[in-house]
Amino acid sequence: MSVKAYRPTTPGQRGMTTQDNSMITAKKPIKSLVRVNKSKAGRNNTGRITVRHRGAGVKKFYRIVDFNLANGTKATVEAIEYDPNRSARIARIKDDKGNYNYVIAGATMKVGQKIESGDKAAIELGNRLSLEIIPEGSSIYNIELNPGRGGQMVRSAGASAQLMAKDNGYAQIRLPSGEVRTVNLKCKANVGVVGNEQHQNVKIGKAGRRRRQGWRPSVRGKAMNAVDHPHGGGDGGAHGVGRNPKTPWGQPTLGYKTRRRKDTDKYIIRKRQEAKRR
Repeated sequence: MSVKAYRPTTPGQRGMTTQDNSMITAKKPIKSLVRVNKSKAGRNNTGRITVRHRGAGVKKFYRIVDFNLANGTKATVEAIEYDPNRSARIARIKDDKGNYNYVIAGATMKVGQKIESGDKAAIELGNRLSLEIIPEGSSIYNIELNPGRGGQMVRSAGASAQLMAKDNGYAQIRLPSGEVRTVNLKCKANVGVVGNEQHQNVKIGKAGRRRRQGWRPSVRGKAMNAVDHPHGGGDGGAHGVGRNPKTPWGQPTLGYKTRRRKDTDKYIIRKRQEAKRR
């Protein structure tokens, strides 16, 4: 997959790029694997905004993706499709029983390819196996954190993790962030790399395109009134002078740890911050 530049017929198109969709082989999804995805505009079930700067955007249906392909599944890739809800492409597969499913498409997945799931499957790109079966040094994606729960890590476009070592029933995996953590060997993962690798190189180009993606404008804290943000207010334009940086809710920021899950620290061998210092 490559990145295509627009011919700038308007000022907004100058510098804008888009994805080359030549890999996509089907334009419409299967109706049985689609459901309505109502826009929440960043609000929770009580109506409060929990994610700022979201709203509007183009309407899009949610594709039901199977992140935990059942053991013994043997399927054929019938189409590679676009999914508006994720950066990766999805593959429409049909198993031996005639059932259709969507899975995360690997970089090498093609129409007509045979894929399998289970410990008896061959160690080939696109197949889904337990970590205890996959050789050390392999690139993997769509990794489980708990056996049988389905893939939760390494699912975005172009992402892959590396299986580094196995010891005492756990596998050591180096994640795209540089973090090294242990995962139970009974957990499953797909062999290979997630497709659509050039997604990160696409240039949005103009504000209107970003709005259609569901992002609304953001305002600097120091441009607000004191009642609206800790950085706001100030006489004569002296915004934020002599103040420590804070979030909109008054919590200190910059240099403070934001991780709250202390119960999983024991599984982390090397934190991502340590990997960046090297």
